[in-house]
Amino acid sequence: MKILFVAFPHSIHTARWIMQVTDQGWDVHLYPSDQWPLHEKLQGKVNFHKPTLRLSFLRRALMRLLMHWPTHRGSGHLRRMIHRLEKREITDLGDLIQHIQPDMVHSLEIQHAGYLTHAAKRKLGAKFPTWLVTNWGSDVYLFGQLEEHREQVKAVLRDCDYYACECERDIAIAQGLGFSGKVLTVLPAGGGFDLDDLLQYRTPGKVSERKVIILKGYQHWAGRAMVGLRAIEMCAEEIKAGGYRVLVPLANPDMRIAAEVVANATGLQFEYPIHGPYEGALERFGSARIHIGLSISDGISQSFLESMVLGAFPIQSGTACADEWITDGETGFVVPPNDPHIVADALRKALADDALVDEAAAKNWQTCQERLAYPIVKAQAVALYERVYSETQQPA
Repeated sequence: MKILFVAFPHSIHTARWIMQVTDQGWDVHLYPSDQWPLHEKLQGKVNFHKPTLRLSFLRRALMRLLMHWPTHRGSGHLRRMIHRLEKREITDLGDLIQHIQPDMVHSLEIQHAGYLTHAAKRKLGAKFPTWLVTNWGSDVYLFGQLEEHREQVKAVLRDCDYYACECERDIAIAQGLGFSGKVLTVLPAGGGFDLDDLLQYRTPGKVSERKVIILKGYQHWAGRAMVGLRAIEMCAEEIKAGGYRVLVPLANPDMRIAAEVVANATGLQFEYPIHGPYEGALERFGSARIHIGLSISDGISQSFLESMVLGAFPIQSGTACADEWITDGETGFVVPPNDPHIVADALRKALADDALVDEAAAKNWQTCQERLAYPIVKAQAVALYERVYSETQQPA
């Protein structure tokens, strides 16, 4: 079997997904959907087809320049250059497909890999192989609704043969946007977890004895960390009385300023772990009683899954498919992303009820063993490709 992946080459999600199939004796290729180098985990594991020119890097640099171009004069030339680079990317991918003749092309993510692959498919027409598309994060849940992206997302979904996603929620959305092909197994886009290895990062003892609260610090087009910060402010007395540390990883400068204002008003102390080795993030989850993650749109949040594995009680926005993994009020709280009062109520309950967080940790661990363990997800991923291959091969 020969598979060509089109994906972000440096993404840990790309690496973890593809690594599940590199030991099958298949011929695995990767064409990059951006300018970054190949992830170290994939070095020597895949045939990486790096363009001779950093086309996507040049194109995006010109697009940024065009956005800030001060006058109309000269902007037309920039647009023509961008268009030529786009055509070159499409031609490169099309030429590669014709050269290696893969049994299938799999786009991991829609807005970059999906759009690029769709353009190559239009160029090659009937000569294009079977096409799989995997939805990442907000590809259909949010961007499928936005005017700037809707028609492109619909075109990808209309023309692909197979669709995969990590949320059951997204299947109906994709079909509503025009997908009429075959749906593949719903699996985490980043693959499974080595649960035995992750156990080393869990602090010994009961989760209820832990004295750390983590607030995911993303505050941007999707992240709503400010709402979580307001909820923490509303629970300041309970947090101080319990002697809890509040960690805010991934906080941008605006978020830090807001947290400093809250600290001055309440006496709470916030810590901002630097973005370092992945093991450091796992150690934080393994020492936390509660993890709060809020966004207006996401797929299965990686930090949400990590909190489940490592015992932290999850308070997660319902926009990230949390309800497909936890039972609201029993193994976590599913909350709206924009209501600090509901988030604060959930936080108070998780701070006050030791039995709740301890029982949730045990039940979430069981869920992870059943649905997230690496051997289980890997076997399903392998079976996914075997199914597509068997369904699409022409008789000799």
